[in-house]
Amino acid sequence: MLKPSHYRFSVPPEYTGQRLDQVIPACCENLSRTYVRKLIDIGGVHVQQRRVHKCALEVSSGVGIEVFIDGRALDLYRIKPEEIIYQDKYILVLNKPSGVVMQPTPARYKGSMYEAALCHLQNPFQRHSKPELGMVQRLDCETSGVIVFSIHKSSHKALTACFTQRTARKGYLALVAGELEEKEGRIQSLLARNRASNKMKSVAKGGKEAITDYRVLEQVPGYALLEVDILTGRTHQIRVHLSEAGYPIVGDLFYGGSPQVNSLRVGRSLLHAHSLGFPHLHMPEKQLQFAAPLPADFVATLIHAGFTDAFISQYRSNSV
Repeated sequence: MLKPSHYRFSVPPEYTGQRLDQVIPACCENLSRTYVRKLIDIGGVHVQQRRVHKCALEVSSGVGIEVFIDGRALDLYRIKPEEIIYQDKYILVLNKPSGVVMQPTPARYKGSMYEAALCHLQNPFQRHSKPELGMVQRLDCETSGVIVFSIHKSSHKALTACFTQRTARKGYLALVAGELEEKEGRIQSLLARNRASNKMKSVAKGGKEAITDYRVLEQVPGYALLEVDILTGRTHQIRVHLSEAGYPIVGDLFYGGSPQVNSLRVGRSLLHAHSLGFPHLHMPEKQLQFAAPLPADFVATLIHAGFTDAFISQYRSNSV
């Protein structure tokens, strides 16, 4: 698996008329033809600023080619039956695995949650009819847990309103480094992106309001498991607020989290979207509530950190 990288070049005259999957390995060091064919398939290759999926595409001299590599596995993610929490005519609720991007990026189209949901909804007898799919919520690539899509043209506006009007309640579980004196509290600030580092940070003015409530569920020496509710949905909000408070999420290297718990190497940021609730789209008096159990890697880390099986067991089921 290669590191994240970006290649940009114009086709030399001597490669005019050759296949795309031949030209790229010839012009890009360390990229094999087999690897390039997989990159093309998932959508990581752009010709003249347009994503292409055809390995046999013949290119001409001077044509601009860009190759985007995100450093992740090139296997295509597909939704498994056990990841479907709920589905009806209007919404699709999934338990997102860690490591899957939510929406297409320059490095990949196939294998994103959005594209996988389209494949899941596609009628095999109506291949030319694109399913209705609306993304109203996003989770970071490394974050696991509950995610909802609208899958009917009449539901997208109402579902979007649940999030913009803050009637949707989003509950997260976060393993953080450190032990908190205050067992619950609220973090409120204005968040803005730092252009130099590309990180989000709290600022005195010019940012967007972000409100994060937290409650300590359990603590062991050096670590705490927090239940976190966010009243707003800003980019990296939980990660930034907890890091700035001095309690970075374990595994969140971007915001200062440790890559390991004691002797155990942690492979990702240990943030999990545990629960999601919002009013029924057609019966507002009825509240829909969904939950996703903690994934195996999160559970294993909790055990290694010293949390007891009795405590962890309540988060292994779908109960909220």
